[in-house]
Amino acid sequence: NTPEGAQYACCPLPPYLEDSGAVVEDDNAGRPLRDVCFHLLKLYSDRHYDLDQLLDPRSITSDPLDYRLSWHLWEVLRALNYTHLLRQSQGVLNASYAAQLESEGLWEWAVFVLLHEPDTR
Repeated sequence: NTPEGAQYACCPLPPYLEDSGAVVEDDNAGRPLRDVCFHLLKLYSDRHYDLDQLLDPRSITSDPLDYRLSWHLWEVLRALNYTHLLRQSQGVLNASYAAQLESEGLWEWAVFVLLHEPDTR
């Protein structure tokens, strides 16, 4: 029984934005920022849902350069035969996470991540 135009539920924001009162900006493609769980539900309902939105670090953490969970989530999705992530996006994901690991002094793990690069050149 909500009046027309009134929201009956909050937008599925990432946990770091909930109850913050922050204004949620759209990403570069004009899509609103949503929680990773929301994107996983969308992927469940539509097998060809855009993986770039799901793997965006801002849907998980407030640090847009923290690719830890995004990379591991991509590896799980890839094992489940979700293969429609563009090669360029895969490269960005691998290189960004490897750089993050290398900056922490974990260069052995950075090499491990880069071994998952689909384009060997």
